[in-house]
Amino acid sequence: MSQMRLLSCARLLSRGAAQSEIADFVPLFSRKSPSNTRTMASKSLTIENINPNILKLEYAVRGPLVIRAAEIEKELQKGAQKPFKTVIKANIGDAHAMGQQPITFIRQVIACVTLPELIEKGGYPEDVRQRARDILNGCGGQSVGSYTASHGIELIRRHVAEYIERRDGHPADWQDIVLSAGASNAIKNVLQLFCNQIDGKNSGVMIPIPQYPLYSASLAEYGLEQVGYYLDEDNNWALDVSELERSLAEAEKKCKVRAIVVINPGNPTGQVLTRDNIESIIKFAKKHNLFVFADEVYQDNVYAKGSKFFSFKKVLTEMGSEYSGVELASFMSVSKGYMGECGLRGGWMELVHLQRDVQANLYKAISAMLCPTTLGQAAVDCVARPPREGEPSFALWKKERDGVLASLNKRAQMIAHTFNQMEGFHCNIVQGAMYAFPRFELPPRAVEEAKKQNQAPDVFYAFKLLEQTGICIVPGSGFGQRPGTYHFRTTILPQPALLQQMLNIFKDFHAKFTSEYK
Repeated sequence: MSQMRLLSCARLLSRGAAQSEIADFVPLFSRKSPSNTRTMASKSLTIENINPNILKLEYAVRGPLVIRAAEIEKELQKGAQKPFKTVIKANIGDAHAMGQQPITFIRQVIACVTLPELIEKGGYPEDVRQRARDILNGCGGQSVGSYTASHGIELIRRHVAEYIERRDGHPADWQDIVLSAGASNAIKNVLQLFCNQIDGKNSGVMIPIPQYPLYSASLAEYGLEQVGYYLDEDNNWALDVSELERSLAEAEKKCKVRAIVVINPGNPTGQVLTRDNIESIIKFAKKHNLFVFADEVYQDNVYAKGSKFFSFKKVLTEMGSEYSGVELASFMSVSKGYMGECGLRGGWMELVHLQRDVQANLYKAISAMLCPTTLGQAAVDCVARPPREGEPSFALWKKERDGVLASLNKRAQMIAHTFNQMEGFHCNIVQGAMYAFPRFELPPRAVEEAKKQNQAPDVFYAFKLLEQTGICIVPGSGFGQRPGTYHFRTTILPQPALLQQMLNIFKDFHAKFTSEYK
């Protein structure tokens, strides 16, 4: 086997790939080139000379397990006989893919801005029609097919600022609002500002462990140092400042730590930070002159009694002028919440306390990407300025929103309750967001078998689960976990009947797995 193929297979194996994936992967590199093209050996790009940061980049929620799940779906479509009839994709927070119905108001506005003749002929409520007119007036040629300003349509940025003011009770400047293609693009735009060495050291960014793999992947891509700090699982994934201090002190030996990421409500852990916890994080950031990334895309998804969402912007503002130097970027998305509009790619960020020349250069960099999708911006407008009481669409919008959130609340309780009944499992309550991250024990024989197959033990478990039940989860090793512990992330998004079916199947599988490797 050529060196390239060996490297490719080794990388798949190191990520816990199944043998079937490797079998599918290798032929890609063994194909014969057409006679009129250069041979593989003379290619300008080879696995040995591409950007090494790309080789380091991994994104667990769309990794080898998901690739195998897609293969299994195709096998089932071709009539393959398996002990299950469908694949349950509990690996990713894609609400509509798991049966959640779109919010009518959002889709009606999207329909009207896409096909403007529906404004007069579609029979839609007047507030929908007026919203579509307003958005189209902000578009060149009154068409969503035109480019917008790089930072988004001004009207929508103003509506986002008004949303933040209503939420926090404090002013927001629309010129500090940037619309984006989902929160992910905005996060990466700001991370790029840190791609620099300070005093001969690479820049480091603190991220929670467990974390959302967007962060570890982006840090790898940009050559930034990942500085992990552990969340306190025994205290419902709370954030402990002493752990932050430990992590920072350890990291300062090799890099210059310049920023901290906080995900609230948590992904994959489902916790909601208390106000006191947020204040302590802001004090830590001020003490060490750290930029704060506040990933708040699940701010509508708060379920547990006694839990409440506080934005970092609100808490920072109310801590007084002493903290007016703390730099903050907060992020929101239409992909989560009650909306679940992942595919429309709409989101925003608010920038707080940045130097004006720094912000100007960030805007310059963003302008090189032209603009976020106009349909995503239209969805953002519907979220930032939903129907108001007394408007024609309000009653249905409120019914649909409350129904989605109530159902998610029910499923959050259902999933934690079921896992905590299973032998060797511990699952914290899901206070918010869309996921559970249970810890589970593995028999020593299973751990040994995983080693024989060159897989992480939780990856081994997840592949067994997928092949025997069709349930696709993400191993905890893809998010980070304390050494010697095993977790996985599952969404709470399957609709209640399917979720109950999934949990019943899961219980049976775990009992059989434990018995087999006892």
